[in-house]
Amino acid sequence: MKAENLIIPAPLPGQVIEAVQPVFPGVIVDDRRRYEFIVDEEDAGERADRYLSDRIPGFSRTRIQKAIKAGDVLIDGKPAGKPAVILREEQRVLVEISPPKPIKAAPQNIDIDIVYQDEDLAVVNKQAGLVVHPAPGNPDGTLVNALLYHCGNLSGIGGEIRPGIVHRLDKNTSGLLVVAKNDRTHYHLSDQLARRKVKREYRTIVWGRMKDMEGEINAPIGRSPSNRKKMTVLESRGRDALTYYNVIDTFPPFQYINVRLGTGRTHQIRVHFSYAGRFVLGDPEYGGRKIRRGSLSADEIRIAEKALSVIDRQALHAARLTFYHPGKSREMVFSAPLPDDFGSVLSVIGGTV
Repeated sequence: MKAENLIIPAPLPGQVIEAVQPVFPGVIVDDRRRYEFIVDEEDAGERADRYLSDRIPGFSRTRIQKAIKAGDVLIDGKPAGKPAVILREEQRVLVEISPPKPIKAAPQNIDIDIVYQDEDLAVVNKQAGLVVHPAPGNPDGTLVNALLYHCGNLSGIGGEIRPGIVHRLDKNTSGLLVVAKNDRTHYHLSDQLARRKVKREYRTIVWGRMKDMEGEINAPIGRSPSNRKKMTVLESRGRDALTYYNVIDTFPPFQYINVRLGTGRTHQIRVHFSYAGRFVLGDPEYGGRKIRRGSLSADEIRIAEKALSVIDRQALHAARLTFYHPGKSREMVFSAPLPDDFGSVLSVIGGTV
C-alpha cells in the first residue's frame, strides 16, 4: 500500500494508530511499518525506548534503541536522538520500522523435538544446553539453526539472527516455546505476549520452603549494575515482573513447585526465587548450587549432595504452553514431560515424575 492511499487519523492521547487488521499493528508505508502515538499524562516522564518497547509487539527495547539511533523515531517531527530522551505529555511519536534484513543464520542438522508444526508456526520442546539464537560466543549450533534446517522459512521480524523467535528460554532451561514461520503469525503471537494472553507454566525445584503454599512474587527486574550478564531485583529502575507459584510437594530440603509467568523478563523465575531466598536447585548463577549446611540436617545434606550430582543445570522446565493460534482461530495447549535429569532429581529427593 502506497502512502498516498493512506488516511491516517490523528491519534488521541495515549492512542496508537493501528492497522486495518488488528493482527498487524501499525500501517505499511513503502515496505516500512509505521506506528504513531500521542503521549498521555500517565506516560509523561518515561524514556522513549521503554515507552515504545512496551507498545510495539515483537520489538525488544534493544531493537527500539537501534531504531532511535538510526533516525527511525521522530518526536514532534524531529529525530528522537537518544533512547533515553524523556517524553512529555501530548508529544507525537512516529516510528517507521525498516523491513527485516536477510536471514544470515545457516540451517544446521541438529536434532530437536518438534512437538507440533503447521504452515504458520512450530512448537518445540527445547533440550537443556541448546542456545535459542546466535549471539556472541554462540555463532551457530543454536535452535534457530536447527529450525531453519527442519522447518525452512521462519518469520523475519525477529531480526537477522533471530528469525521466528517470539519468546526465549535460557540455554539451560528445557521445555516448550513457540516459533513463528511468517510475519503475520509473529506479530499476532508477540501481541498476545505483550497483552499477557500467552500462558506459560514451569516446573522447578527450589531450596527450602516458601512462606505460603501458593502466592506471587512481584518485584521489578533489571540488569545487575555489578555484573551485566546477570539480572537482579531493582526496586527503582527495574521493569515490572510478576511470578505466580503453587507448591506441588515438599521434600526437605527442597520444594517441588509449579510456576506461572505474569510477565516474561530475562531470567525472571531464577531471579525471583533467588530474591525470595529460595534458590532454584542447580542454578550456578543465582545461588542454586551452594549447600547451606548450617541450616540442614545430616540427612538433608546427603540428599542435597546427591541431587546436585544428577543435574548440572538449573532444575527449571517449561512444562505447559497455551496460546491462540491466529491461523486456526482457536486456543492451543501443549505439554512437555519432564526431562530425564529433572526426573532423576525428583527420584533422589523422594518425589515421582
